[in-house]
Amino acid sequence: MEIPFLDLGIQFEALKNEITAEVFAVLNSGTYILGPKVIEFETAIAEYCNSSFAIGVSSGTDALLASLMACQVQSDDLVITSPFTFFATAGSIARLNAKPVFLDIEPEYYTLCPIALHNYLSDKATVLSKIKAIIPVHLYGQMSNMTEIVSIAKQFNIPVIEDAAQSLGASCTYSKRSRSAGSIGIAGCFSFYPTKNLGGMGDGGMIVTSDSALAETLYMLRNHGSKVRNIHSLIGGNFRLDSIQAAILNIKRMHLDTWNSERRTIAAFYDTELKNVPLKTPAIREAREHHIYNQYVVHAGSERDNLQQFLISKGIRTEIYYPKPLHLQESFAYLKYGEGSLPVSESAARSTLALPIYPGLTLEKLEYIVARIKEYYS
Repeated sequence: MEIPFLDLGIQFEALKNEITAEVFAVLNSGTYILGPKVIEFETAIAEYCNSSFAIGVSSGTDALLASLMACQVQSDDLVITSPFTFFATAGSIARLNAKPVFLDIEPEYYTLCPIALHNYLSDKATVLSKIKAIIPVHLYGQMSNMTEIVSIAKQFNIPVIEDAAQSLGASCTYSKRSRSAGSIGIAGCFSFYPTKNLGGMGDGGMIVTSDSALAETLYMLRNHGSKVRNIHSLIGGNFRLDSIQAAILNIKRMHLDTWNSERRTIAAFYDTELKNVPLKTPAIREAREHHIYNQYVVHAGSERDNLQQFLISKGIRTEIYYPKPLHLQESFAYLKYGEGSLPVSESAARSTLALPIYPGLTLEKLEYIVARIKEYYS
């Protein structure tokens, strides 16, 4: 049996007629950048995330970049984040000539460790004025420990920008109530890259915020710093979301909660079937309904690479997120972290493996996957 890691064709087949009609409607409208479809999508996402504003942008990377620019991050400033994430998180910091500060992750959840954050800030009084933001990453569809992280950030008066690229629809308990990913920090950044739970047919991103002044700045930054045509109050960029992607995403968003629920069902199946196998299934910070399982990542220890090769031989595709943490990437060698400096992140990079999880993955295929995993360990 051949099982791809992700099958986007299933979604398209189910929505093909609606998507095709909407794309042709945009083509006939003559409005291809921003416009009514983008406004409609922004309004829907703001409401979904319980935020006052949503600003559509060209990618999740540009969502991070524009948010950092709006927070006036500049050359030689410091921004704290996790090294166990996609490159865009830290790359956006470096593009502004600021310096990423990598802190280690929690071993169970792979997200920024609040203890490491507090210890770093408590020990760095001389550079506190240079620390302009903290970017926790809500990894694999589960939120970081926002209660602790925001409490620490407030203690040191540092804004929090949520990297929620993998987590639209995730939530957590914050201040005794459920809060959506992206709605707690000063800004929340989302990606609509095709592999995301809500994915377009090309690139796209979104920033949510309830800060009206920040929103006004972001609206200008995404359009070369312009509020009025050819009048530029700021130096921004070309970060605009196109109408075709917004139209497609408007259709898909109607199904997002159903798709996320299906992912949770698949994750529960894996959890049950793999509980007696010598690998660690994903830890759940709160209840399962807070998690959207953009990825289902197991900790296989020293067996990871051999297990992956065995599954490939049986027709099962898996992925590694992420094989080398950012502090050990060549592009960040100038920061001089070195091997062993962030041991939890380095261990996760050596030991974790993502199994197939997506809407439309059949019970027959799931049973085949777990049977082959059990076969390997037997």
